Amino acid sequence: MSHVFEYALLRAIPRQDRGEAMNVGVLLYCADLAYLRCRTHVDPDRLRALDPDLDVDTLAAALTLLCGACDGSDKRAPVTGISLGQRFRWLTAPRSTLVQTSPTHTGLTTDPDADLERLYQRLVLPVGA
Repeated sequence: MSHVFEYALLRAIPRQDRGEAMNVGVLLYCADLAYLRCRTHVDPDRLRALDPDLDVDTLAAALTLLCGACDGSDKRAPVTGISLGQRFRWLTAPRSTLVQTSPTHTGLTTDPDADLERLYQRLVLPVGA
């Protein structure tokens, strides 16, 4: 049986003034299966092509905290105490920071882990990686 899922891309925005973005992760939420996970990948060389002064360590730390809030493993994040749906909405809310999310998209899944991996491979990793 297929279940509806939602996903959003995590995007690094090295310089707000230029409006350039690079996909660095994906969030996937499926209410029916109580599933909320993320996968991230930081490619320092590609990101520094957009901004040579980018603090890649700060970006990596932000993504680690975001994924910890997503899966509930980082108890320092106050959102780990709310429902998965509320957490997904909080994580995908618009913000003007180094890490932003795309609009949400939907699909059908029988295996959210496989769909998360498929989206990660297709939309986050560099072509040919």
